[in-house]
Amino acid sequence: MEKILESLYDQFYEKTKLAALQASVEANHNLLRLRLGKPERKLVLRLIDDETAIANAVSLDSFLCGFELAWKLTTELNHLEHERSALTDEVERSAHFVLEEGEKV
Repeated sequence: MEKILESLYDQFYEKTKLAALQASVEANHNLLRLRLGKPERKLVLRLIDDETAIANAVSLDSFLCGFELAWKLTTELNHLEHERSALTDEVERSAHFVLEEGEKV
């Protein structure tokens, strides 16, 4: 089931375009590249990769939680609708046996 939900996420989720933030990240990355040695640059890149992985995992988790909530709400609403329909049917059936005012058995 989780694979199906991940496929839905991949198909329907559209990442927001954050042009200003992306430009800022690129500018700061270029500054770090100029100022840091190779070992420090690798460390910074690993940090960026880890933070990106965390953001992707949180995004997927949020989607899955939202989907699960929608599923539960739909199930609950369908259950309530079924109960209401059954109650209406029961009232209609019992209404046939209700005596009109003034009628005798």
